Amino acid sequence: MRTLPAKLLAPVILTVSLSQAAADTKTIYAVTFDLCDPVCEGFEAAFEESGVDVEIIWRDYELDKSRLPGLVAEARALGPDLILTNGTTATLGIVGTFDDLGGGAFISELPVVFTNVANPFSAGIAKDFDGSGRPNVTGTFNRPDESLNIKVIQTYDDSFDTLGLLYNSNEANSAIKHDELLELSRTMGFRLVAVELSKDGARPDPDVLPAALDQLQQEGVRWIYVGSSSFLQTNGDAFTRGAIERGMAVVSPYEHLVRKSDALISVAAHLKDVGRLAAEQALKILRDGQSPGDLPILRAADFAYVVNMDVARELNRMPPFSFLQIAETIHD
Repeated sequence: MRTLPAKLLAPVILTVSLSQAAADTKTIYAVTFDLCDPVCEGFEAAFEESGVDVEIIWRDYELDKSRLPGLVAEARALGPDLILTNGTTATLGIVGTFDDLGGGAFISELPVVFTNVANPFSAGIAKDFDGSGRPNVTGTFNRPDESLNIKVIQTYDDSFDTLGLLYNSNEANSAIKHDELLELSRTMGFRLVAVELSKDGARPDPDVLPAALDQLQQEGVRWIYVGSSSFLQTNGDAFTRGAIERGMAVVSPYEHLVRKSDALISVAAHLKDVGRLAAEQALKILRDGQSPGDLPILRAADFAYVVNMDVARELNRMPPFSFLQIAETIHD
């Protein structure tokens, strides 16, 4: 299996001529961002184990949505056997929503597998778990129902009544999670304090994080949920450390924010497993000849509970025994 560089230096610079590839080698064009590593590793490992010869052309759009039309153009010029998209923004930039169907701005003629998308249904990417509703698109779903995260907080802290959220409308997944949590706050009886990090449609500046965290603290927030945000993932150290300094615990759907930063709890599928799920979908198309539109959206079944004990001690918020029975504990 061969892989090509992840960084895109210009919108349409071809790294390799596909005519150089062996006739039986499948080519995958992968659009991702800088936190791809576990997903990408799982995807590549699954293909190595499958024995299918594949050449992967990695493209990092660097969280800049203005790069995505250039990637659509490059993908069309290359004509790969399949396109992989990692994340909601990347997927929307490549295939658009149902409202965008019929135009030429998005890929509709090449097979696409999406992965690591917070809610492909609310985002207008896929119809339901039975299928995407598009002939060329399928993908994976790796998030538990958000009510599970609330129940985890309630198990950990029986005084919980207020949830903080930082979100930005620049990312569709972030705004969608805000709406889901607002509805949950009504049905599950907690108060949601949500602070939007950017109101002008631009990507937030990391410098806004301290003031946003101050606002949550002033509102009496003791628990912050990440929701879905590549911005908060990218700035995970500053975000989670800033929360601790203000006495707030972070609950994350991203395991690495607990293992490598200072989030307290995560409830998540392992990202390498998410990459393997995506590879399973891709192999059904490339190896088995199935049509993407005929495939159901493949769901992650196993979720890991992880708690950072050093963070728990720093916050003086040690987990109850009932939580320790189901969670993996880690120490920095």
